[in-house]
Amino acid sequence: MLNSVTGAADRPRTRLSPAERRRQLLGIGLRMYVERPALELSLDEVAREAEVSRGLLFHYFPTKADYHRAVIAAAGRRVLRNVRPDEEATGQDALRQLTERFLAQIVRRHAFYLALVYGQAGPLADLAEPGATATTLRAGIAELVCRAVPTDPAVAHAWVAYVEDRALHLRRDDRAEVDHCVAALAALAEV
Repeated sequence: MLNSVTGAADRPRTRLSPAERRRQLLGIGLRMYVERPALELSLDEVAREAEVSRGLLFHYFPTKADYHRAVIAAAGRRVLRNVRPDEEATGQDALRQLTERFLAQIVRRHAFYLALVYGQAGPLADLAEPGATATTLRAGIAELVCRAVPTDPAVAHAWVAYVEDRALHLRRDDRAEVDHCVAALAALAEV
């Protein structure tokens, strides 16, 4: 039966608040998204892992596309959380932390990052306006740059694109690359 949860009768069911259940379902989707394209996320697998019916999953996400959009948006928020500098860091220290974390995020999660911002792991254009995730993510990182150091937003956006491109060609974390990218922001600001 599609709407039943196999094996769930053997275990006591955990009752979660609606917010907790939604977070759980998104967390499962994020874990799966690391391994496969968003559009290949099986809602039956998600429901089975969450030990809920497929119908309950549709209560939280009315369509499969809604679920996929929510997972992709959560993935973008996760990247922003991962690259954000520490609260107490300011100025060049904050910029350096942001740069290190942004480069590391892309190098360590290369396929994931490509799938997220370019849709290369699945036809994300069916889920959102093409490039919308990349634009939103880059804008968020540019905002973090502007908070760290006084910078023209256009310069910050250009810098984010530059750093992203350099990171996509790196094979490992590189301290010299961090130094180069931090210096590049100052050079762009002077132009």
